[in-house]
Amino acid sequence: MLDTLYQWFWWDKLWLPAELSWADLEDKDGRVYAKASHLYVTVPYAFSFLLVRYLFERWIATPLAVSAGIRHRVHLKAEHNPILENYYSTHSRNPLQVDVNGLSKKSSLPVRQIERWFRRRRRQDHPGVLKKFREASWRFVFYLSAFIGGIAALYDKEWLYDSRQVWTGYPKQSMLDSQYWYYILEMSFYGCLLCSVAFDDFKEQIIHHLATLVLLSFSWCANFIRVGTLVMLVHDASDILLESAKLFNYAKWEKTSHGLFVAFAIVFMVTRLIIFPFWLIHCTWVYPVHHYPTFFGYYFFNVMLLVLLFLHIFWAYLIFRMIRKFLFGTLTRDERSDNEEEEEQESSLTEDGDVQQHKPFNGLSRDAASEKNGCFCLSPPEKTCLSRLCHELAQCNQ
Repeated sequence: MLDTLYQWFWWDKLWLPAELSWADLEDKDGRVYAKASHLYVTVPYAFSFLLVRYLFERWIATPLAVSAGIRHRVHLKAEHNPILENYYSTHSRNPLQVDVNGLSKKSSLPVRQIERWFRRRRRQDHPGVLKKFREASWRFVFYLSAFIGGIAALYDKEWLYDSRQVWTGYPKQSMLDSQYWYYILEMSFYGCLLCSVAFDDFKEQIIHHLATLVLLSFSWCANFIRVGTLVMLVHDASDILLESAKLFNYAKWEKTSHGLFVAFAIVFMVTRLIIFPFWLIHCTWVYPVHHYPTFFGYYFFNVMLLVLLFLHIFWAYLIFRMIRKFLFGTLTRDERSDNEEEEEQESSLTEDGDVQQHKPFNGLSRDAASEKNGCFCLSPPEKTCLSRLCHELAQCNQ
């Protein structure tokens, strides 16, 4: 059974044009081809990236955050309660009032205490600003290094300037050392991200990183190396600005953060909505049929790229909405996250759990305190924040 599935999965007609087989991609005559077995090396490299990330965040990112005035904030932890913990992990992190009343009866705790427990428990799962700053620093350094490395690997290649050259001689295109390391390091990085979010149990990010690795792995095995490197280069270009905007946002350099976000928006539109569809997808959709008949891999790869394009369009819509609010003055404060709103709310709790809705923060009103903390939220009814938008864009585009 397993042998049959293995043979079916690696059926050359799925991966290669009809007149070719895997035997045609064996190393010979000085040509070296990408092989699926090469991808095994990304596993130890991914764990190596985890170690490098740990050292970087501890010895470089943390001192940098401290110098920017970002401190680790210690919060009260939710007391261990098996009944509430089981509901939190299996049902909902934000229970309805009727569920809160039911949990109160089941656990023999007051409703106020149940609500306070869930607020504290949600806070435990939210990363603090210091943690987010360190993560953004790590991604910024990698994306910047990857982009510079991609330029160094491709600047003298003819297919960077003439996309028709991507398919010249395909699939018998020898893999270069620069292409090998560009692919392996990018995939190892996403493997590192996959491992880190697996520990944090962020299911959406896990699915995204898995999809990214599947797409890169397929392009590797089908020898779509040339176009794959171009796609990675296009995506890394805007991610650098995105992560830098997040860094300055966490450090409360609002004007710098806004400027970088506008620069990110411009680069995003150019690379994701112009270069990506009109150069790269056009290259993978139109030119290949001039060299060989269509096959499953051709359709699979193009469909995956189209799905990616639709995601780009969706995020571009959110970016335009953000810029419109910014230009027309409806952008007033930054809603950092639900976490910070909960922090403000819980900081005003009395010992018996009552919420003081109108009590000022350190002599300031709630809105003034929010602005003092570096926040610039969108006014209701729409609540889209720069930091959350940046974070979600990063996860979508990785």
